[in-house]
Amino acid sequence: MCGIVGYIGKEQAAPILLEGLSKLEYRGYDSAGLAVRSADGKVRVVKAKGRLKVLAEKTNDGKSLSGTIGIGHTRWATHGEPSEINAHPHLSSAEGAKGGDDPDANVVGVHNGIIENYQELKDKLLRHDYQFYSQTDTEVAIKLVDYYYNKYGIGPIDAIAKTMVRIRGSYALVMMFKERPDEIWVARKDSPMVIGVENGETFVASDVPAILKYTRNVYYIGNQEMACLKAGEVHFYNLDGDEIQKEKVAIEWDAESAEKGGYEHFMMKEIHEQPKAVEDTINAYIKGDKTDLSESGLTDEEIEKIERIFIVACGSAWHVGMVSQYVIEDMTGIPVRVELASEFRYRKPIIGENDLVIVISQSGETADSLAALREAKNKGAMTLGIVNVVGSSIAREAEHVLYTLAGPEIAVATTKAYSTQLIVCYILAMHIGRIKGILDKKVIDEYTAELKTIPDKISKILTDKERLQWFAAKYANAQDVFFVGRGIDYAVSLEGSLKMKEISYIHSEAYAAGELKHGTISLIEDGILVIGVLTQNDLYEKTISNMVECKARGAFLMGLTTYGHYEIEDTVDFAVYVPKIEEHFAASLAVIPLQLLGYYISVAKGLDVDKPRNLAKSVTVE
Repeated sequence: MCGIVGYIGKEQAAPILLEGLSKLEYRGYDSAGLAVRSADGKVRVVKAKGRLKVLAEKTNDGKSLSGTIGIGHTRWATHGEPSEINAHPHLSSAEGAKGGDDPDANVVGVHNGIIENYQELKDKLLRHDYQFYSQTDTEVAIKLVDYYYNKYGIGPIDAIAKTMVRIRGSYALVMMFKERPDEIWVARKDSPMVIGVENGETFVASDVPAILKYTRNVYYIGNQEMACLKAGEVHFYNLDGDEIQKEKVAIEWDAESAEKGGYEHFMMKEIHEQPKAVEDTINAYIKGDKTDLSESGLTDEEIEKIERIFIVACGSAWHVGMVSQYVIEDMTGIPVRVELASEFRYRKPIIGENDLVIVISQSGETADSLAALREAKNKGAMTLGIVNVVGSSIAREAEHVLYTLAGPEIAVATTKAYSTQLIVCYILAMHIGRIKGILDKKVIDEYTAELKTIPDKISKILTDKERLQWFAAKYANAQDVFFVGRGIDYAVSLEGSLKMKEISYIHSEAYAAGELKHGTISLIEDGILVIGVLTQNDLYEKTISNMVECKARGAFLMGLTTYGHYEIEDTVDFAVYVPKIEEHFAASLAVIPLQLLGYYISVAKGLDVDKPRNLAKSVTVE
């Protein structure tokens, strides 16, 4: 969740920290804070409740804080309500509730994650005369580092290592020590962190966009590892305190790709980037007329052994799995089960060495998905990660990985990551189907030709978005919206419903259309909006029938179908059309109008599209 940035170099730190945090505000925007060490060695801490702009105003865009080393944080609250006191950075001294100079603070730090045993650790520290000013688990972690540092008279490596051993949960910790004025120390378990070194400067951040302007050459700190940052250099250590070597990773994104590029919101920019992102992803895995997954390391021999497939994910990635379940089973004959990552390991799944567990995550850092991946590996299953971020935890820990080529996605509500994940799953299904002998060359060629039409067809949908904008303005005050569909259309409805609720705050639900009569139809009353998705010809009439039942009870109907089904206008009150395509791939087109609808309703209501309340982009805590 939260966003972290650190800098040490020759420039003034505060403006760089604020700029980096602005690129990470999608990770949390309850409060923010900076800690900057001045030339005389003193650390000045400034905090503010609310969006990052409040902190920027409070510090005159960072100009009121002098110093070339500092750390910053934008918070998504877990322990403790959003407030200036609970905002990071936190200090090891009893002071620091609202920031300022504190000469007694040996350690000042920021944290992303959740410390599960913080109360136990807090009780221990209270017995050793530590005083607490906040409700956060982060303050406990900072003071625990200070406790070990003072108790044993040891350096940062040992103090941090002892703290890491005692903490249960996930964390990315970034700290400065009073007695080490030219260093920043970091530690990581499960929560992501990236470090960049360029031209005598060193940067650390929760995510790549924060430092893209300064460097595209980065290091990924591993799980349960530490690092010491100095100006222009970084040293990595394991829990035993031994120095370890890391290789730099080149980030292909450029700094401009993380900017709005003239669009009012990142979400609209990313909706319009889908044709290119989809095309890039197709070209990465289809060479000529053949699927090529050689970069994943998944061999034909391993594929031949697959008896069952489990798709594990959260949120929109889980909806990708729901679509893919239908596609993969049809194309491969292999039974597929789609699991919520947050439930997967707790139900003690029965999986074995001939099962393939596919974990889908945009960030590659989703805590529940990462835990599910580890559970699958522990049980001996084959594992495959589908992720967007090179070098992320899931990418490193899965046996095999397929990357989506979506580029940086900033808006909290996913669009292009969802679309590229679908493409990878389609190609994976085709690849497995070919190797299993289910799909012959003729069918593969037909599917490949259809896949390659998707980017242009998405572009065509985007040229006709004004009608959806008009419709969204009309229904911006809706209280309840229901999405219905069957088969793949039901899976698309799940994503449409999520887009509606997460950025417009309208209560919406998605149902398999045939289930309406088993209870849900009791909720239908005059004026309620029911959106039907109808791209599957064999299921079209059945879904229409279910929608007519809603209309008879006063519902206003919107129908989303393919060109040619113009008779739908005799039934629905508002019709939206997408180009025809091979029905396995229809989700890639049907989802676009639903993304636009959610976006336009949010805009019509005057909401913050890119930063919806209570949500963060990368969920790195359980």
